Amino acid sequence: MAFMHDKQELKPGLIIFRRSDVKHGKWYCRIKIPEVDRYKIVSLKTTDVDHARTKAFHEDMELTFKVKHEMPIFDKPFSQVAAEYLDLQKRRADAGEITIKRWRNEAGYVKTQLSPYCGNVQVIQVGERLWKDYPLWRRSHGEGRAMDKRVSDETIRGEMKTFRAIMLFGASKQYTTLEKINGFTMRQLKLSKPRGEHFTLDEYRQLYTHAREWVKGGKNKKNNRKQNKQARWYRAMFQNFLLFMANTGLRKPEARNLRWRDIGKLMTGKDGRPFLPISVRGKGKFRMLVAAATVSTYVERIRELSNATGPNDFVFTTFEGKRNSTLYESLLLDILSEKETNLLLSAAGKRRNTTSLRHTYATFRLMFGTDPLTLAGQMGTSVKMIQEHYSHVQVIKNPDLILKGLPGWELMDGAPASGVNADAAEAKGKAKPGKAKRQEQASSPAGKASRSTRRR
Repeated sequence: MAFMHDKQELKPGLIIFRRSDVKHGKWYCRIKIPEVDRYKIVSLKTTDVDHARTKAFHEDMELTFKVKHEMPIFDKPFSQVAAEYLDLQKRRADAGEITIKRWRNEAGYVKTQLSPYCGNVQVIQVGERLWKDYPLWRRSHGEGRAMDKRVSDETIRGEMKTFRAIMLFGASKQYTTLEKINGFTMRQLKLSKPRGEHFTLDEYRQLYTHAREWVKGGKNKKNNRKQNKQARWYRAMFQNFLLFMANTGLRKPEARNLRWRDIGKLMTGKDGRPFLPISVRGKGKFRMLVAAATVSTYVERIRELSNATGPNDFVFTTFEGKRNSTLYESLLLDILSEKETNLLLSAAGKRRNTTSLRHTYATFRLMFGTDPLTLAGQMGTSVKMIQEHYSHVQVIKNPDLILKGLPGWELMDGAPASGVNADAAEAKGKAKPGKAKRQEQASSPAGKASRSTRRR
């Protein structure tokens, strides 16, 4: 190295030297790490050459001991290890191994939260106590986007995943040990698991109904004819993207990667009904899914709009025909924020996004009877994930099991009685119909109107 001078080799792999870029004249040693092409440089903090030789041999023995017992051999603060981790992630993003959005998210977590929390702490000192204390610290240092301004558990989970990834990276570089990270698990933290912010059936109807008129109103601020054409094009493309995503349940990466060659032709199922097979790729995996025949209508609309329809072209593109990496996210934000919809926040006060369309698909499928195992295969996930994230659907799907025995929910001929608590209490005070009348009521099909009602 150019800054070294007065070098002396004490033994193979161990030298002492002084630095030409400083004035103090103190000695340093450089030690070769066994079995790897790496070195450790240590300041010996002395200007006496004999003392420097003695200290260098001591440092060499200490490093050998640490390597033998798999102990960390470098001293680095957490912030420096995080910077090295982000540099690696940026190279991975540039190579296409991860998305650039993931790298940006992790960089944001480090800059705004993790470095202020433990950036100056030596990474070898970052242990289970700092891990467990993070959620409490995070909630007291910042506001979330929910109506109550509380930082969501989902946000904290995302930050802590990056926290743990940095520590694992540090262990791989021998800055810390795996034993220090064994306790870094989500199970020991009292964080609720994220639940998809889906649209209810009424909200979804409201959204796609409003989109029919919304798509006609695309105008730019300067009212430029060419730009107006593009604005309407983007709205029309987004409208069909919305319908496609809500009826297939694709992940965002899968939608980004979707090419025209991946969409098959209509086929016929065992029941004689047509369906559309689709091949999708995302999260490093390939899978097949089936969509209702109506999805082919949205696909053809997108094809008519698109300026790139070759087999290898992407389905969801920009006006110029290039892959749309944002998947029209700003348009979704616009339509959800309009006063006619006002659907940006869910009933729980959480912000909706493109992934909400996937959650809506899963919720509707479960509500209408698809079993978790079949749905897991269709959506490329696990049964455990379906059960954990969509347990709320069971409440809506099985009211007869939950409300059984409550006033007003007595089962009559396999169907729930009309009315709930207050209505049932009022009915008790009314005279019961005669036997003949009761037999007539029992024999009439459920939901069929009486003659007097039909005459009206």
